[in-house]
Amino acid sequence: MIDFTPFILSFKLAFFVTLILLVVGIPFAWWLSRLKSGIKPLIESITALPIVLPPSVLGFYLLVFLSPDSFFGKVIYDIFNIKLVFTFEGLVIASCIYSFPFMIQPIQSGFESLNKNIIEASYVSGKGFLTTLFRVILPNIKTSLLTAIIITFAHTIGEFGVVLMVGGAIPGKTEVASVAIYDFVETLDYKNAHIYSAIMLLISFTVLLAVYYINYRIKKKHGIG
Repeated sequence: MIDFTPFILSFKLAFFVTLILLVVGIPFAWWLSRLKSGIKPLIESITALPIVLPPSVLGFYLLVFLSPDSFFGKVIYDIFNIKLVFTFEGLVIASCIYSFPFMIQPIQSGFESLNKNIIEASYVSGKGFLTTLFRVILPNIKTSLLTAIIITFAHTIGEFGVVLMVGGAIPGKTEVASVAIYDFVETLDYKNAHIYSAIMLLISFTVLLAVYYINYRIKKKHGIG
């Protein structure tokens, strides 16, 4: 019988990470898209670093950063009595850092490609920034938003190196699906490794299909392509 707990943990982790990054990512991507300073390439490079950095390297530094011996880990433990290493809370923080560019880059591209005239027209008509953001800007970059949300969710589900180093493989707590597959292979349980891998393959394909289909429908609706 298949134990769906690792998949439930993976979806739970992906949900919280995507939600947090969406809230944080929209204002950050907006600020980055409007930034004209010479430090913009530096900030963009730092933001995109998790994409090219080996997961083992990022996982190691996150493990050090979140450990109870670090300043940040000690402060969180002293204030909230929460340990960030080998816990679900630690996985959320680590995954937010690891998946950050996958949320930021599509939204930033959407902001930068937006027709500035519609924003100015909104301001001229007397609408404030928040009204303009939610009524004008975000609806006009919904393709970028949906792409960012879906890709971030999928990327978080498929994480392995970072979640293994920060969360370990504690059943029911930090053992997500990708780690469970690794454990099955380590114990030569190829039957369950095949089953779990097939489920992950199906999930990944479904996510990609959703991204391309949504983009296709939106472009078709607007007569693009």
